[in-house]
Amino acid sequence: MVDKNLIVNILKQEVVPALGCTEPVAVALCAAAAYQTVKGDIKKIDVKVSPNIYKNGMSVGIPGIDNVGLNFAAALGAVGGNPQLKLQVLNDVKDEHKTACLKLIEERKVVVSVEENMGNFFIGCNVETSSGVGVCHIKNSHSNIVYLAADNKVIFENNETAVTSTTALSPKLKEYNLMDALNTIKEMDYEELLFMLDGAKMNMEIAKVGLEHNFGMRIGKNIKNLIEKGILADDLYHNVVMMTAAGSDARMSGHFMPVMSSAGSGNHGLTAIIPVAVVAQKLNKKDEELAKALAISHITTIYIKQYTGRLSAICGCGVAAATGAAVAICYLLGGWEKEFKNTISNMVGDVTGMICDGAKAGCAIKLSTAAGAALKAALLAMNGSFVPFDNGVVGMTMDDTIKNLGRVCAEGMVQTDKVILNIMVEKNIVNIEC
Repeated sequence: MVDKNLIVNILKQEVVPALGCTEPVAVALCAAAAYQTVKGDIKKIDVKVSPNIYKNGMSVGIPGIDNVGLNFAAALGAVGGNPQLKLQVLNDVKDEHKTACLKLIEERKVVVSVEENMGNFFIGCNVETSSGVGVCHIKNSHSNIVYLAADNKVIFENNETAVTSTTALSPKLKEYNLMDALNTIKEMDYEELLFMLDGAKMNMEIAKVGLEHNFGMRIGKNIKNLIEKGILADDLYHNVVMMTAAGSDARMSGHFMPVMSSAGSGNHGLTAIIPVAVVAQKLNKKDEELAKALAISHITTIYIKQYTGRLSAICGCGVAAATGAAVAICYLLGGWEKEFKNTISNMVGDVTGMICDGAKAGCAIKLSTAAGAALKAALLAMNGSFVPFDNGVVGMTMDDTIKNLGRVCAEGMVQTDKVILNIMVEKNIVNIEC
């Protein structure tokens, strides 16, 4: 078994509120931190990001302003961001900040470009002002600032091998089998996991808002309308799909409400939490059972992400967060190790190959697919149906299956990722410099 304190600390690091899509928010954080080192009147903002950060920031709404793109995220972060709030950096943005942001964009003072030589997760921001030049680097995770400088004077630096508050704990999960962690959660007291319920409340709230307004593609709202017309059934499956999509509709539109993230992603948080909360509500489960189910969902999600990577060409909501939700739903249905293994086999056999083509309004339809697949995988596993070992990338054990999934992401999808980004750039959604 895994030490319960490690489980709690991982959950507290990886399951945190985030305002807006985490890639542009991370850029806003980087710009805000760089600006705060020098302050003054902004002359230029130069942002360099790894390809997957660029991909995930091209077409997604920015909280506090009716625009999309990393250039707007950087400008808004610099003029109105509070870096102390980390992934809620834009929480204090006011109208005057929006005006200043738009002025910077209009005057073409913000440049965003791709940096291909700094690893899979890098954000670098230079903010030149009337007082000097502030520099910030973020690496490996969305709020992990590794370098701060003002006028070439280093304020803070953390080298690649240093232990940081946001990267130290989650990789430790790879020292164990997944069931080691889940067995620990099973034995934990309710009070130790009570904080998990905050995420259920937060994400269900934004889902309800998504049903009430015309956000994005209106996937959740349209499913609701189809249910009310009697075209779709008012059943557990469609409620899981509807609520999850509605949350993403609101979030991807840049609606000014936080979501509880998971493994560095708000959409992962929506996927890992909402299907589980809807099923728990349908089954009249107590808060104690829901809290443990959510912990199972998040830890499974985080465990899988250790093999697939923070960002890849495969949709993490589909292969990681939805698998976490599926295992948690299986737990609520009375399943345990055997059923968990079969649930994971069903998920990997079903949704592996769902690509990530950036954060955008269309994510809502992918989340609806992922949420539906999660419920289906758990229900089928509980009734004895599962993808067998001799099929495709499914492994002999649940850990083997997850490792195989990781190989598909890390070894098999590198060229796919490049092609996806090239297609998106060629479509002139934005130029290579925003």
